[in-house]
Amino acid sequence: MASVVLKRTGNKVWNTRLGLYRLADSLCSQMPLRVYDAIKVGYRLLDGAGDYGNEREAGEGVKRAIRDGIVKREELFITSKLWNTFHARDHVKAAAKMQLELWGLDYFDLFLVHFPVALAYVDPAHRYPPEWWGDDRKSVNLQNTPFQETWGAMEELVDEGLVRNIGVSNVAGALLVDILSYARIEPQVLQVELHPYLTQEALLKLAKTLGIAVTAYSSFGPQSYLELGFKEGAVKALFEQDPVVKAARAHERNPAQVLLRWATQRGIAVIPKTNDVQRLFSNLDCTSFDLTEGEIDAISTLNINLRLNDPADIDPRLAIFA
Repeated sequence: MASVVLKRTGNKVWNTRLGLYRLADSLCSQMPLRVYDAIKVGYRLLDGAGDYGNEREAGEGVKRAIRDGIVKREELFITSKLWNTFHARDHVKAAAKMQLELWGLDYFDLFLVHFPVALAYVDPAHRYPPEWWGDDRKSVNLQNTPFQETWGAMEELVDEGLVRNIGVSNVAGALLVDILSYARIEPQVLQVELHPYLTQEALLKLAKTLGIAVTAYSSFGPQSYLELGFKEGAVKALFEQDPVVKAARAHERNPAQVLLRWATQRGIAVIPKTNDVQRLFSNLDCTSFDLTEGEIDAISTLNINLRLNDPADIDPRLAIFA
């Protein structure tokens, strides 16, 4: 299976991982089995976050897999993310320790800053995950915490052995370059929305130049957002686009595998999520064939710079991609 090596630590990271983005509340109880089944079929990288609200359940799945002898902890690569309300230096370590406790782990293999947005602190005892809004579910309460302060606290997590690697998510090129101007420990991973409707070629080129590994989320474009009731009717499903359908037929694969291979064949990691065991297998099998250069280019021409996950839709002060 294709992999990348993280520059600072030398960790070898497989390009196909299981995304743990939040399920519907009614399905959250299935998370332990979902994670257990994924490990059982061969997944070794799990991508979670405090904001997903399922860390305890995911940790139960990991614990069961280890207990049953399917895998050892050191064979897993587990990612989580720091939420926006914990950007102040005093809150970063407390949040990381709380999340590790929820997972039942001693360390994260990778810990990302989820968004370059600092929101007012919310005590986890009051509400967790705190999400974007205040208690009224309407107001967005910003906090004046410089990103440099947050990054310094992230570096301290590495110093103390709470995390092995640190990185960023939803960060544009200008901020990425700025972080490198003061970072003692450079970001090892950049996780961003990336799919044929949002190809982000310039950002990919920058990350490659800087030696930062890229992970793509929302590889299927609008599909996961439609499932959650967002962006309904915005564009045609990528599964139905001609270049994707033609490539799927040519290689006797399904459209999802083609979309994942469009990324992984170029060294970009993917984190597809699914509730279906058969799709766990097929998504993991997305690196067993190669698209032609012409097929990759044809799929890339679908780009319309459509960003599906934009905090500016919540509040114009959150226009981090402007």
